[in-house]
Amino acid sequence: MVEKYRIVIGCEIHCQLTTKTKAFCACENKYGGMPDTRVCPVCLGLPGAMPRVSKGYVEMGVVAGTALNCGISRFTKFDRKHYFYPDLAKGYQITQYDIPLCKDGFVDLPYIKLPETSQPGGENYYDKTFAGDNNNIDNMYKRVRVERIHLEEDVGKSLHLEGKYSYIDYNRCGTPLIEIVTKPDMNSPEEAALFMETVQEILRYVGVTNGNLEEGNMRCDANINLTVWEDGKEYHTPISEIKNLNSFRAIKDACAYEAKRQLDEFINDRQPFDPGFKNTMGWDEVNGKTVVQRTKNSFVDYRFVVEPDIKPFSLSEEFISENAAKVGELPEQKRQRLKKEFGLSDFDVETLTSSKALATWFEEAAKDSKDVKKTANIILAELLAVLNEKEQTVTDLEITPKHIAELSNAMAENKITSKQGKDVFAEMMETAKLPSKIIEEKGMVVVSDTGAIENFVKEVIAENPKAIADYKNGKTNVVGWLMGQVMKKSGGKASPKTATELLKAELEKA
Repeated sequence: MVEKYRIVIGCEIHCQLTTKTKAFCACENKYGGMPDTRVCPVCLGLPGAMPRVSKGYVEMGVVAGTALNCGISRFTKFDRKHYFYPDLAKGYQITQYDIPLCKDGFVDLPYIKLPETSQPGGENYYDKTFAGDNNNIDNMYKRVRVERIHLEEDVGKSLHLEGKYSYIDYNRCGTPLIEIVTKPDMNSPEEAALFMETVQEILRYVGVTNGNLEEGNMRCDANINLTVWEDGKEYHTPISEIKNLNSFRAIKDACAYEAKRQLDEFINDRQPFDPGFKNTMGWDEVNGKTVVQRTKNSFVDYRFVVEPDIKPFSLSEEFISENAAKVGELPEQKRQRLKKEFGLSDFDVETLTSSKALATWFEEAAKDSKDVKKTANIILAELLAVLNEKEQTVTDLEITPKHIAELSNAMAENKITSKQGKDVFAEMMETAKLPSKIIEEKGMVVVSDTGAIENFVKEVIAENPKAIADYKNGKTNVVGWLMGQVMKKSGGKASPKTATELLKAELEKA
């Protein structure tokens, strides 16, 4: 009888890099376009064509490796991986086998983002990879080890039309890729999806990929099996490699289905397992199940050989340090710093750091702000609502961080009310005028003179004897209505704080 089981998952993430040219030729590195228009003899592997390594390709590989805490190889080389598939024009893929560019890294998944099964006490909790300060959840994390990151080229794309015809678009051949290979440190489908999401965020931050899953910029192969305990013995089911998962939901759903399938197979089929056996599976999203594509036993199938047309090469310390320096502050580090510096909530920092451009924009606004929380609220509640509605990003804005800082300061200094602030924001977005100019043109400066506001209050009280009688009879909700009348008399310019204090004082006298 099965006593318990643990899901074991390792990921292989293929990530296209944003170099100007392809990995080994001068063809433009770009998504989409007319099929077979960005190809040359090199990326098609025609006889006599000689590949050359793009410098930018290796530079981005170093940046990515540093961002994922890897060591960088001072000496490396390329290899040929042989297999036969219609979209592989050459019959082999240029990749790296035994000397990858990067190795021995890690990615930390923050505790607050982990699913319950990955936290202490959870069903699949794997304590050897859990670390941090148990007294502070902000510093607790699950560490996923990165075994290696190697450089390789992408292959073409199969196009299946009308269910009858298949074509090959070779534009993608030779597109520069990195493949990120992890140790089997993940223990739930949700955790595997979170890992890919975290890697996507990091690599976007350091500018090496667009990371658009819908365009195939990132694809994941998930290797999954189970450790099962039965009758005091430990068993391991054969590994299934689920290929080309192109969304976070697909990773989660495919791993969840495959884990259940393997457990059912273990329970119902008592045949001994071959520890070297491996299934290559596809994910049938329509039917919600994995399907066997092929089986393989070892790397021997690929007949790896050293790439004869590209010499092994060394990287200087200067080259490595220059590119490692491009990494800068990573997303989780930035979130922790913003929380500490400005006292922002988890939700605030998660949203404000959702892209590097937005985080940079916010920090520019914060530099000139007298109330950073107010500045953050304007961006979160007002600015992002407009951007989402227009399907834009901060890079599309005509206004600058200075506009938001000025608006925030005007409200923080009680020069304008919150309601006026919304009006200023709307005009600012429409005209790109600075808030100070809009406030001046519309005569919006708040009236803070106590004497003037006191006159408004006395007029309102004199004009509304019934409301005053209601207040004396315990109907305190009329205070809000009376405040509205005071603001109306002042043309919306009265300081709300001063007006509230004076109104309450006059009501006590009445």
